[in-house]
Amino acid sequence: MEQQKSRTKNWIYFTLWFAALAFMLFTPSVRQYFWLALPGTATQFALGMDLI
Repeated sequence: MEQQKSRTKNWIYFTLWFAALAFMLFTPSVRQYFWLALPGTATQFALGMDLI
């Protein structure tokens, strides 16, 4: 039987990346750079869902 890995670390990283993304999206001075947080957010979400 295969053991499942803990994904807690990935969900914590996803939450941090998402908070950074939301901050960047709602702050007018850095709004133009919010897309820089998209790869980290998407990657950690995929790892948390065990898609990759």
